[in-house]
Amino acid sequence: MSDTGLSRFLGGSPAQVLLRLVFLSFVVGIVLSALNLDPLDLVHMTINFFERLWNMGFHAIGRLGNYLVIGAIVVVPIWLLTRVLAMGKSR
Repeated sequence: MSDTGLSRFLGGSPAQVLLRLVFLSFVVGIVLSALNLDPLDLVHMTINFFERLWNMGFHAIGRLGNYLVIGAIVVVPIWLLTRVLAMGKSR
């Protein structure tokens, strides 16, 4: 009973799955070696990619905040002036 549950979990018999994993590991090892890539280099490249993405995201939010402040310096006084002038006309 547990063998069928294990086979279902693994996606085949344990021996077949082990053979497939060994074959795929060998092929991937050849490809990575041909590309002169080390698995740890791939991990570091992935981590660096997400760190740059994270930092760019906050930098972009900071730039949007700067644009908001620059625009508000012009828009808010004009809006306030129009509200004061509109209040004077309604009296």
